[in-house]
Amino acid sequence: MNRRRRPEMRDGAASQRWPAVDETKPAGAACERVFLLDVDNTLLDNDRVVDDLRQHLLQQFGRASADRYWTIFEQLRAEIGYADYLGALQRYRVHELSDAMNDPGLLQMSMFLVDYPFADRLYAGALLAIEHLRRVGSVAILSDGDVVFQPRKVQRSGLWDAVDGRVLIFIHKELMLDAVQRRYPARHYVMVDDKLRILAAMKKILGERLTTVFVRQGHYAMDTRANASHPPADITLEHIDGLLDLDRSAFKEKA
Repeated sequence: MNRRRRPEMRDGAASQRWPAVDETKPAGAACERVFLLDVDNTLLDNDRVVDDLRQHLLQQFGRASADRYWTIFEQLRAEIGYADYLGALQRYRVHELSDAMNDPGLLQMSMFLVDYPFADRLYAGALLAIEHLRRVGSVAILSDGDVVFQPRKVQRSGLWDAVDGRVLIFIHKELMLDAVQRRYPARHYVMVDDKLRILAAMKKILGERLTTVFVRQGHYAMDTRANASHPPADITLEHIDGLLDLDRSAFKEKA
C-alpha cells in the first residue's frame, strides 16, 4: 500500500482538480508557472543506483580495486563539482591498470553504467507527480551532472519523455538561474529538490518568485547536521508523490 503523509507547508493548501495548461506557447513566451524538478534522490533513487554500482565493482574487481575507484571518484568530484562515474572509471583505467586497453572487466563496467535500468529506480509516483504538475504549469528537469551519463540516466529512466525533452543539466544549477529563466521564462518558479542547500541558494536569488519544495528522500535530505545550517523550504514532503496532494494555491507567488 502506498501511504503518503500530508505535506508540511508554511501556507496550507487543499487538493483539487484543475484543467490542463497549454504547453504549446511559442519559444520565449513566458508561462505563468514553471516547475523545475531535480533528478537524483528526487525523482529517482540514486542511492540505490550507487549501491548497485558498489556491488558490481566488488564482484568485478575486488575490495581493494573497488575502494580505489571510489577514492578516485571522490577526488574527481572535489575537482569538478559533480559526480562523474564514467570520468572516474576513465581515470581509474589510466592510473590503476597496467593493461587497461585489454581489460574486459572495465568494458563490462562501462556497459553496466550506460545500460543500467534507471526506470526501475524511479520513485513510486514520480511520473504521476510530473503528470499532475503539467496540469498547472510547465515542467522541466533541472539537474547537475556530466554531459554523458546524466542525460543517459534521464533518457533511460523515462523522465526525458515525461517532460517532452525539457531538460537542463549544469555543473552548479543554482548558479545558472539566468540561463534557466532565459530558456523557460515564467512569472513564478517552483524548485523541487532533495538538497536544502540548493533550495536556499536559489531562494536567495529569486526570492518570492520561487517556491521551494524539499523532498526528504536520500542521504542528503537525511543529513540533519548539514540541513540545520539552511532555512526551511516553503514546502516539505516526505516523498515525491506528496506533490499529488498539492493544488495550484500551494505554488502562488506571495504578495
